[in-house]
Amino acid sequence: MIGLDILHKLLDRLVARSPKRARARAERLSKAAPERALALFVAAAEAGDAEAAFIVGERYLEGKGALAHPVSAARWYQLAAEAGHVEAQCRLAALHLFGVPKAAVGTDERLFESADSDAPDYHAAVVWAKKAAETGAPDAQAMLAFILSSGPEELRDPDAAFEWYRKSAAQDCPQGRLGYAIALMLRTDIANNALMARDELLRASEAGLPTAHYLLGAAAEGGFGTALDEAEARRLYSLAAEAQHIAAQIKLGLMLLEGRGGPVDPLNGESWLRRAAVAGESEAAMHLGELYSRGGTLPPNYIEAAHWFRTAAEQGHQAAARALGTLYLTGAGVARDPDEAAAWFKRAAEAGDTVAQADLAVLLQDGGVTTLDNRDLPVHEWFERAAEQGDLIGAFNYAVCLAEGIGVPRNDARAAFWLKKAADEVVSAQYWYGRMLADGRGLDQDDREAAVWFERAADDGMADAQVALGEFYLQGRGVPYDPEAAKSRFLSAAEAGHSGAMFALGIMHNDGTIIGSDHDEARRWFSRAAEQDHSGAALMLARYAAQGLGGPKDVEAARVWYDRAAALCAQGAAEELATLDLKLTEEAKAQVETEMA
Repeated sequence: MIGLDILHKLLDRLVARSPKRARARAERLSKAAPERALALFVAAAEAGDAEAAFIVGERYLEGKGALAHPVSAARWYQLAAEAGHVEAQCRLAALHLFGVPKAAVGTDERLFESADSDAPDYHAAVVWAKKAAETGAPDAQAMLAFILSSGPEELRDPDAAFEWYRKSAAQDCPQGRLGYAIALMLRTDIANNALMARDELLRASEAGLPTAHYLLGAAAEGGFGTALDEAEARRLYSLAAEAQHIAAQIKLGLMLLEGRGGPVDPLNGESWLRRAAVAGESEAAMHLGELYSRGGTLPPNYIEAAHWFRTAAEQGHQAAARALGTLYLTGAGVARDPDEAAAWFKRAAEAGDTVAQADLAVLLQDGGVTTLDNRDLPVHEWFERAAEQGDLIGAFNYAVCLAEGIGVPRNDARAAFWLKKAADEVVSAQYWYGRMLADGRGLDQDDREAAVWFERAADDGMADAQVALGEFYLQGRGVPYDPEAAKSRFLSAAEAGHSGAMFALGIMHNDGTIIGSDHDEARRWFSRAAEQDHSGAALMLARYAAQGLGGPKDVEAARVWYDRAAALCAQGAAEELATLDLKLTEEAKAQVETEMA
């Protein structure tokens, strides 16, 4: 007796002799016996049935009746496409354009979304898309328009793209409507283009396209072509975000965090940003880093901030690399490491981040970086280009490079030239230019002009300039001798935390010839400056404690401050400490002899 399986195979073999009957039997067996159905479809395709060849391509793409094999799917699509099968031509164009889409995904869900393919073949795609488009297939028309508007430069034809989008939209293709809306937005030669574009977007959104929801949300948020309505924008962004539209997830996250268009919702706002960041969006990771670094609706968490800044920076985000460098410089959320800070500043600087270039230059000037050599970095080149393009911050930084010999030979004259240009707006440049005038570096010494520039920077709140101007008032350089004016400037700088200003105030109160002696006040200012490791203040505080000036005599405190002053390289501190110890020893010896007598 013949087995049932053998009978089925014999029947399939007999039917396979007729392509039409083979395909009909395959369709009946599709659900119950997918493997047998695939074999019959193959037989029909090999006999010249284009529809069967298309179905075989679908089966290999879906993994139905055989293991999924995109390359085999493409071969069968090509066989059908060459026979004039329009759907196969569309599918083949999509494979060339987007790589291998998910099972049974058509072009409707792929245009205007991120492609999975590492290297789309636009030239092959345009051939098959055009063949199908010319038959009137709306999906192919939208795809062809996309290639002509967004493909390689040599394939672009904006006018032709506009027409193909219009034809696709006229057939109510959602992707065609979306593309036509975007094309309309870019045309200024069409009356009521904004209204027409909005109508097309609304129709595309009704088909559920997330990009249409996103664009409508952006229009509502900014009041473009419609009334400003943040609540509506939030609703539309939510629809797009739920459909995995990454840009919408970022927008929605920010609106929730800021309470725009509805109540503040920090937890869900952070969650949407996190989803986008996990999906690989560096801008979302940057926003998360900023969220956790500044605090606000969520408590600051520098460890979390460092993680997200690193995530974004490793994806090439310039500002995130700079922010991560700042965390390493300050030791917030990570171990303080100037070398690591310099490495991240360097990455951002080489990508063109001008702020990072300035940060790196300052870090190199201050020293403490051991892994980078100034000679290996084109720091001066960055700043020179910026300066020549009229960037005053760049001009200032280039001047510093010239003045300090960073990357270029020291050139005081050129440094003074660029400082003068930058000084029109940059406060630090005003101070530096004043210093060059006061020291006669790169130009003739001119105390009067130096005082003018110090005053400009001081009036803008720069502490170093306040101190420099105060010193000029005490010395009568470029300005009349005026101790009270000097004191006022030193007080302003001291309030900003300038230890040199605190020391200067201590000296003024110590010396009775300037503003009158006040040892209590002098000791207070010396103490504040010494706590900030000012070597001269530590030495003066030691002397005050040893002599009991401005407070009780405290030999042990004096010894501590002498030690600190010596460690800070204060001249004479070690010798004075030795003298103090010798004096104490002699006093102790004399006391013993007195008691014995």
